[in-house]
Amino acid sequence: MAAATIFYVDRVPAAGESVVLDGDEGHHATRVLRMRAGESVMVCDGAGEVGDGVVGSVDRAGLTIEVTGRWSVDAPSPKVTVVQALPKSDRAELAVDLAVEAGADEVIPWQAQRCVSRWDAQNDRDKAAKGRRRWEAVARAASRQSRRAFVPTVPDLHSTAQLADVVRARTADGAVVLVLHESASSGLSALGERLSSAPSVVLIVGPEGGVADEELGVLVEAGAAAVRLGPTVLRTSSAAAVALGALGVLTDRWASGPLAHQ
Repeated sequence: MAAATIFYVDRVPAAGESVVLDGDEGHHATRVLRMRAGESVMVCDGAGEVGDGVVGSVDRAGLTIEVTGRWSVDAPSPKVTVVQALPKSDRAELAVDLAVEAGADEVIPWQAQRCVSRWDAQNDRDKAAKGRRRWEAVARAASRQSRRAFVPTVPDLHSTAQLADVVRARTADGAVVLVLHESASSGLSALGERLSSAPSVVLIVGPEGGVADEELGVLVEAGAAAVRLGPTVLRTSSAAAVALGALGVLTDRWASGPLAHQ
């Protein structure tokens, strides 16, 4: 039996109540998935509240879902933030999509020194806002695809100086902050015990040209540690997903089963 399709709503109503699915979610349900009355679905607020439901009425604007049950899902632990240096335009969406499907809880866009893509261009002041909105849309779609109860947040674009501030703040709260670097002397697997006991983990992924030595120095001084994933060099678009897979094994993040009524 196929798993019920999940849709995101502002608020999951109580059992016996209904919710209207319109806008982008309604368009996806009616025009892409061709949902029909009577089909079983799930609704979620993207912050851990989930409900079972049945499609009621359907029209051109969207559909109505009758909620039959509601429950809460615990957030994965440790929380994982991916800091993604801006990839080339044709790989940016792939990087976000793979990271979210692999479990990232937050994706921070980073304007690293060697990024080919520039969101901070002076001749396009709206580029950073447009880029962030696009990453948010990709994160939402990837969350739906992977049936996640939590939709990752996408903060504003960060400079290296701003990222260093994040590193200092997160490490002060007990986070493990790691810069993925092919020349690092130690591997991710060596940190298993430390990772499993940390409240959160931050993975910093550099651009196609790698993290510049100056940037690495700034981040390490702020509290980050450089680690390598393995013997091969990964693309910036796939590195976070591979690291998240390793974290799923090294921590309890994969201890819970598929999204279902708890």
